[in-house]
Amino acid sequence: MSTDTSDALVSSEWLAQHLTDPGIKILDCTWHHPSTNLDGRTQYRGRHLPGSVHFDIDQVADKSTLLPHMLPAAEDFALKVGLLGIGNSDRVVVYDRHYGGSAAARVWWMFRVFGHDNVALLDGGFGKWTKEKRPAEMTPVRPAPASFTADFKPKLVATSAGVQGQLRSGSAQLVDARGPGKFDGTQADVFTFKRQGHIPGAVNLPWADLVNPDTGVLMAPDALAARFAATGVDLGRPIVATCASGITSCMLALALYRLGVPDAAVYDGSWAEWSELDDTAAAA
Repeated sequence: MSTDTSDALVSSEWLAQHLTDPGIKILDCTWHHPSTNLDGRTQYRGRHLPGSVHFDIDQVADKSTLLPHMLPAAEDFALKVGLLGIGNSDRVVVYDRHYGGSAAARVWWMFRVFGHDNVALLDGGFGKWTKEKRPAEMTPVRPAPASFTADFKPKLVATSAGVQGQLRSGSAQLVDARGPGKFDGTQADVFTFKRQGHIPGAVNLPWADLVNPDTGVLMAPDALAARFAATGVDLGRPIVATCASGITSCMLALALYRLGVPDAAVYDGSWAEWSELDDTAAAA
């Protein structure tokens, strides 16, 4: 697997030049929590990048659990991605409408979990694209189905049992991507959790601290490295990223990939799962 730090991102300038390349497949990954009364698919139908199709993290998900948008089985991911017209030889570009692109980062991580490393996030997302007055369209894209084979990479996925074992042994660093209020339990989340707070032993690095506040693009590698260092994270030791429900933690994984740490794991269940377990502690 290539660990070239340029692999995880593409610029709006680059994508504008490659929009019509046959091997480029673009996914609009816009997602909103139901409490917002916004819908990513509706926004996609309003305006989207030319040629893009909508990827819904709530639909390409494990439907057997009450936890939100958990990873599906490899066979289900392969089937649904194939129906979106994506094959194993394609270069996938993901974006969304959120500042920073956390839902798109989730999809970037999902593709890597299922063995497809040829995936990149559009730096700055839909916001930067439209501010630059680049083209958008309203007509939904209905791609021809393709064949996609998934190859699950378990090292990129942390489980509750794995996290508990790593915390007992001190074998991994747990980094929480939520804002400080949600991390310390003083601010309620949009999800209804049984408990507030964070996993004991975790350190807090809010995902928004990794994004340029003016442009929504990911910080340069030296600035990213400084933020991880200030949090006390050792890039040479195993790292597990966590958050509320496995979305913003993927921004940490993307940043770490940019820093040459391609194997950082994401705790898929994150606080949504941890807060429900009877045998886990919470810290505030």
